[in-house]
Amino acid sequence: MEEQHGGGPAHWWRYGPPGWGRPDGTEAHPARPPWRSTLLLTAFVLVGTTFSAHSQPDRVPLDGYARVLLLAASLPLLWRHRHPVAVAYGTAAAALAYLALGHPYGPVFLPVAVGCFSAVVAGHRRPAWTAVGLLWAGHLLVALWLYRWLPPAGDRRAGLGQEVVVATWVLAVAALAELARLRREQWARERADRAEAARRRADEERLRIARELHDVLAHSISVINVQASMGLALLDTDPEQARAALTTIKSASKEALGEVRQVLGTLRAPGAAPRAPAPGLDRLPELVQQAAAAGLTVETEGEPPRLPPGADLAAFRILQEALTNVVRHSGSRHARVRFEYGDGVLRLRIDDDGPATGADAGGSGNGLAGMRERAAALGGTIDAGPRPDGGFRVLAVLPSDLREDQ
Repeated sequence: MEEQHGGGPAHWWRYGPPGWGRPDGTEAHPARPPWRSTLLLTAFVLVGTTFSAHSQPDRVPLDGYARVLLLAASLPLLWRHRHPVAVAYGTAAAALAYLALGHPYGPVFLPVAVGCFSAVVAGHRRPAWTAVGLLWAGHLLVALWLYRWLPPAGDRRAGLGQEVVVATWVLAVAALAELARLRREQWARERADRAEAARRRADEERLRIARELHDVLAHSISVINVQASMGLALLDTDPEQARAALTTIKSASKEALGEVRQVLGTLRAPGAAPRAPAPGLDRLPELVQQAAAAGLTVETEGEPPRLPPGADLAAFRILQEALTNVVRHSGSRHARVRFEYGDGVLRLRIDDDGPATGADAGGSGNGLAGMRERAAALGGTIDAGPRPDGGFRVLAVLPSDLREDQ
């Protein structure tokens, strides 16, 4: 549930906080500046420095200029997402000016840490570390040499322990920022992988729907075309035959509309179970009858085996498309269908005697491509081409021992 609603610690750690990248891994800036976190941090810096000043009587007391510098170091964090480099340099410069004027130590380094952290996470590593390095070098220069001429009066040279503390702080900020940067890059890669997987699934679904619509409409419209031509030819001489042709047209169009509605229904209600079962080889007699209505005699040899739904649908659509191509592109009015099953493999062969009429008997459009895609999706093959003795042959080899979830 956390992943669906985009909340919760687990979702945050796995996918990244809001505003840290688009699904394709590109940078994304929040719509509004981070007012709340900036104001909280500014208040913490002001209050914390005030309390720290009580234990540092030898430093220059906090005055109006000191508080202005503290605000100058904290308030630029409002723009740390949009202008991370400028904010990193600005916070470091304000903190260095504050320390150079001899004011008390306190959480003045915190805005610098946040600014440089944001710059590193945004991919600006060199400017961030340059800003931190300049701050540390400036502090070192002030603490070891310029303290003679800078306030407070009578200040002494900084000891080694103080510089070790500052160096440790710099290293800690560097480690945390680099860890966050690596994690953000991982989030970006995961977002890009998920976006690519979603695009791939959408493309596969579009291809599947296109195949289904092509197979349904090509077969039914071929039957309707043949029957319409027959009805027109016999309308005056044999009204009864013309009436039978119109009846066949009505039946074929009704069936086509039903299957189209079933395909389109999966688009309207994604994830819902289909209202009608997918067609399979159990509808072979119906397919043979439709081919006969289109003037094609189909002779079958062998019994179609019981197959998992995916393989059953693929075998039915391949057989349907092959017979449709015979009707549309072959001069033969006779086709032979042979089923061979063994060793977990179904060999489905469709032959016609030709000759081709205006185009190859097997068709030249999306039909053969769709058959090959269906077979390849199951790990099978399609071999289609002219026979040595004339005519055309389609041979489908499909694994038939697939589990239903495959």
